[in-house]
Amino acid sequence: MLKPLGPDEYRELLAAALPEATDADTILPNLTTLFTPDSHRAALYVDATVVRGGRGVGKTFWYHSLLDDTLREVAAEEYGIERLRRLTVWPGYGAAVEPELYPGPGVLWQLVEDGVRPYDLWYTVLLSTLGREELRPLVEWRDRVAWVRANPGAAERIIHRADRQAQQDGTTHLILFDALDRLHRVRAEADRLVGGILELALAMRLGTRNIRCKVFIRPDMFDGALLRFPDASKLTANAAALTWSRANLYGLLFHYLGNHGGEYGHHAERFRRLTGGWQPEADGRRWVPPALLRGDERHQEDQFTQIAGPYMGANYRKGNTYTWLPNHLMDGVEQVSPRSFLSALNRAVAETRGSYAGHRYPLHHEGIRRGVQTASTTRVKEIGEDMPWVQRAAAPLAGRQVPIEQATVVELWREAGLSEALRREAETFRDASGNADSEDIRTGPRHPDDPELLIEELITLGVMRRRRDGRIDLPDVYRIAFNIGRKGGVPRVAG
Repeated sequence: MLKPLGPDEYRELLAAALPEATDADTILPNLTTLFTPDSHRAALYVDATVVRGGRGVGKTFWYHSLLDDTLREVAAEEYGIERLRRLTVWPGYGAAVEPELYPGPGVLWQLVEDGVRPYDLWYTVLLSTLGREELRPLVEWRDRVAWVRANPGAAERIIHRADRQAQQDGTTHLILFDALDRLHRVRAEADRLVGGILELALAMRLGTRNIRCKVFIRPDMFDGALLRFPDASKLTANAAALTWSRANLYGLLFHYLGNHGGEYGHHAERFRRLTGGWQPEADGRRWVPPALLRGDERHQEDQFTQIAGPYMGANYRKGNTYTWLPNHLMDGVEQVSPRSFLSALNRAVAETRGSYAGHRYPLHHEGIRRGVQTASTTRVKEIGEDMPWVQRAAAPLAGRQVPIEQATVVELWREAGLSEALRREAETFRDASGNADSEDIRTGPRHPDDPELLIEELITLGVMRRRRDGRIDLPDVYRIAFNIGRKGGVPRVAG
């Protein structure tokens, strides 16, 4: 009979298998880390032009996976999307610096200041990919843009030629766009650049049969681009969203445990034998979890109970471990990012090994609570990088408890001078841009002078939520690091 993994062995496997880095840009996907949740299938359809998702949900992961021939083949097999096997994939923009393929941020800013239309810029990027003979001799992007504008007929012939050749070859050119928050430091200019990408994507979708774009984008940036490019609404019909169900999150955890091939690979092999039903791929370099472990919550709960015990304390009144962890990482629109989930588990392992090494289960419930605190701190840091105004809006609520009356929130903001602070921040960015119109600046919220609309925007972002009685609440994943309390809730990080 196969001996179960002991607590120390499980901790060794968890510590080794879970990714250490929380920044997706530092971890390139590979055969062992590629996990294919059912909810992401629509995002991989070639005609799904817009793929929306917040920080840490997998936009950059899928961007890199689609660029990789081997990983794209795995996705085609597991999702049953045959068309993924007949693609020629190119980067149209990404976090990596690839000046031959697309201009970097510094060049982009200069082109914007020189008055280049965003659509012309991205059309030039596409033509540089498809018509290399014509544009290769031109090293500078401003010269390439100038050639495209001066030779509209030749540019159209490049597109037509590439489209016709792709049709003859039975393939599709797919151009990927990611890391759009890095396009420009001024939100208004970033919105214009994103609008140009979407305009190009729509033009290719309507005007060609075998040239497509796929745009990985944050929901708030897509909404901002809609204001810049009204026809972008035509892209919403086939837009997809990267979402993670509770079963997806735990499926990802078990996928990592079963695919670890490093120092504790023998633990991973025992884990696979204990759980059963794993299928080898790529000559045993990748293992696919059984369907029950991937997507059956009852089966997953039984397995996670062996790792964390059944309860978040002495009995069921403290909460069920399987549901407690994702529930406390959920934002106001009921989404959990896998990055937050894995970050919390990483901290839970470290805390258990450091303070509860004799615990009967591999994870101690206090370690899981500390993990949620760590994930909250990381989440707030991320949203501070994306939208600094959110932290500014939360600061006056520090030390208070939720739920809280909306009128109290509005009064605290008034006392803190929030509207004035947001206006000053917008002025700072306008001065930095040098040429932005005052009505054009949207580095902060759309309605800094209207507290009720400000609350609605925070609810849309998932930072706040409104209870049935009208009071305002904050999900734990934001509340904890914002130093806002809740009676009986996970303790705040700040003292």
